[in-house]
Amino acid sequence: MRITVFIAMSFLFIGQAYAQKKESPQNKKNMKTEWEHYTFQLSDKVTRQKVSFKNRYGITLCGDLYLPKNPQTKLLPALAISGPFGAVKEQSSGLYANQMAERGYAALAFDPSYTGESGGEPRNIASSDINTEDFSASADFLGLQKNVDRNKIGIIGICGFGGFALNAVSIDKRIKAVATTSMYDIPRAASKGYYDKVTLEQRTKTLEEMSLQRWKDAEAGRPEYGNCPNPNTIKGDEPQFIRDYYDYYKTERGFHKRSINSNGAWTKTNGFSLMNMPILAYIKEISPRPILIIAGENAHSRYFSEDIYKAAAEPKELLIIPDAVHVDLYDRKEKIPFDKLDAFFKNNLK
Repeated sequence: MRITVFIAMSFLFIGQAYAQKKESPQNKKNMKTEWEHYTFQLSDKVTRQKVSFKNRYGITLCGDLYLPKNPQTKLLPALAISGPFGAVKEQSSGLYANQMAERGYAALAFDPSYTGESGGEPRNIASSDINTEDFSASADFLGLQKNVDRNKIGIIGICGFGGFALNAVSIDKRIKAVATTSMYDIPRAASKGYYDKVTLEQRTKTLEEMSLQRWKDAEAGRPEYGNCPNPNTIKGDEPQFIRDYYDYYKTERGFHKRSINSNGAWTKTNGFSLMNMPILAYIKEISPRPILIIAGENAHSRYFSEDIYKAAAEPKELLIIPDAVHVDLYDRKEKIPFDKLDAFFKNNLK
C-alpha cells in the first residue's frame, strides 16, 4: 500500500481534506435526512428516552437511554456506549444500545462533546482528554438513575471511541468491564498515520500547517473547517476501507444529517491536541477488570485491536469475527456478536 494511503488515513481524523466537494448525498432519491432519523428500527421490547447530563468540564452531553420494557430485575445493569469517531447516537451506538436493552440492560448511547446534539463550542472538534471524560460523565449519569445498579456499569466503545473507552476505564475504577468493537486509537492514527507510516518530516509539516491555521482562525474569530472525512462520490479505485466507509456513511444504510462522517467536517486544527496527547499509557491498570476486544478478520483497523490486546493485562479476550471488515461491526447484526457481549457483561457486572 502506498504512503499516500497511509497519509490519507491520518487525514480522516485530523480534519484535513481527503474528500472533494461534490453533490451532497441528501439530494439522493429516498435519502432520509430528518433530524430525528435513526438508522435502525427501535425494538418493540425497548423504550427510548432523550436525556442530557454534564461532564466534568460543564459541557452538556445529549444521549438516548434505552430500557427493557419488561425488566427482569428492579435494578438494571447499565452500559454506556459511544462511537464511531465522527458518528452520532442515531447510528451505530444507538443500534448497540437498542440490542443490549433487549437483553436486559439500561443502555445509554450518547453524542460526544462538540458533536451531534451535545454541547460545546466550536463545533466538530475532538480531544484526547474530553472524549475520555465523556465516558466517565456517562457513568455519572447512569449511576444516578433509580432503576440502575451503580455497581454494575460497563462500557462499549465502537471504532475510535473504543480507544477512548479503554482510556476512561483505566482511570475510572467504577467501570466494571469494557468491550470494544472495530477499535481505533485515534491519537495514534492522527499522529502516526495508518500502521505508523507517517514520517517525522510529514508529521512536522502537518503540525506547521495547523499552527499557521491558528493565526487565521484567531484573526477570523472562528475556526475554519475542512471537507467531510468521507467522499460524496467514489470512482471505485479507492482503498477498500474508503469504499466501506462510503457505503455506510454516505448511503441510506447509515447516513445521518448530524454525523460529521456523513454530512460535516472537523476543524482544520482538530488534530492539534490529538497528535500531542496519546492515550492508553495506563492500559494495564484496567486489570483486574476484564476487557473484551472484538475486530473483523478483514478489517483494515485490526492491528489496533491486536496491539492493545498484547499491551493489556489479564483478564482479556480478543475475538476475531470471520469474514468481517471494519464497518461490518457498525450495523451488521448478523456479524456483531451481541450474544457474546451479553454473556461477557452478565458474567462480569456482578
